[in-house]
Amino acid sequence: MIPAGARIGALLLGIACTAPGFAADSVDHGARPSGNVQVIGRFAQAEPSGIVALPDGRVVISFPTSAAKHPGPVLATYAHGALAPFPNAAAQSGMRSPLGMTVDARGRLWMIDEGMVAGQTDPAQPVLFGIDPKTNAIFARIALTAPAIRPDTHVNDVRVDLTHGAQGTAFITDTSLADHSALLAVDLATGHAWRMLDGAPSVSADPGFAIEMDGQMHQYRPGHQTTATGGADGIALSADSRTLYWSALSSRRLYSLPTALAADPKATPEQLAHAVTDCGEIGVADGIITAPDGSLFMTDVERHGVLKRDPDGTLHMVAHDPRFIWPDSLALDGTSLLLTVGQWSRLPAFHDGHDLQERPYLVVKIAPLP
Repeated sequence: MIPAGARIGALLLGIACTAPGFAADSVDHGARPSGNVQVIGRFAQAEPSGIVALPDGRVVISFPTSAAKHPGPVLATYAHGALAPFPNAAAQSGMRSPLGMTVDARGRLWMIDEGMVAGQTDPAQPVLFGIDPKTNAIFARIALTAPAIRPDTHVNDVRVDLTHGAQGTAFITDTSLADHSALLAVDLATGHAWRMLDGAPSVSADPGFAIEMDGQMHQYRPGHQTTATGGADGIALSADSRTLYWSALSSRRLYSLPTALAADPKATPEQLAHAVTDCGEIGVADGIITAPDGSLFMTDVERHGVLKRDPDGTLHMVAHDPRFIWPDSLALDGTSLLLTVGQWSRLPAFHDGHDLQERPYLVVKIAPLP
């Protein structure tokens, strides 16, 4: 005999399954694309990373070679579906693997070259380049050397503050290929560079950090990585250049430091550590940029999205899309956002030599913004 409760349950189930008006089961609304994403570039061989919009309207994209060599330019303008070497074809021979980029308050482009090519066995040789878009010429080339960099250094992104130092100060994230993350500062007048917060919790991977990528769980284990992980990565300056923001790749927290202290080579580790502010939880951010009103836009790798953080710390989802496999770098282009989409978590290095990437790589425009 079927218990009465089971009979009632079966009856209700039958009604639910046959009743009209149910088109489909409900799902998390975040699983659907936000609808404000337009693909503006598809690349079959070279994976885009850094992106900036120049004052004259040109869009510049970096195509690093640290994961794989590729044909075509490593730094290029992109328009109407075509790439053109930037600042010119001759300059490409002096670049190895351009990565993070920024445009300073004078409209000049600064690019950090990680100095590493796939298969290279020698230590990386990172270089900071300054390029004048008005003349299409390189005006600064600052080689980064020890003790500012270590054998396991992985320079990642850069921001330039023109309010401190005779010619300004560049701030660079060192994500580290091991477990020695830091922030780097570079005096643009002299080329002198130094490390800050070396190995401090604010620039390091969170202990026990775990992330879901492609439906699989991954944990941060130095030397045994199964996805892209590490320390300080995304970096941004406040609109008034008074505050430096950053987040570690294997973390969900945002930190800040006054630029007056960060640009001081005499600041002690104790002074720096005491001045760091924990700005609260965000997503797993790779790229971060600042809006004129002081808001921060940041990629959210785990949610395949882009977030906006208001000056008071309130978070908003700007866009999300399952095609955002690894949302990388952001650029403001008028009232739109430009975003490079990588597949770094699918590289052979994280999957026992198996390449899980599925071309093409994308560059997208997000508009309108909420």
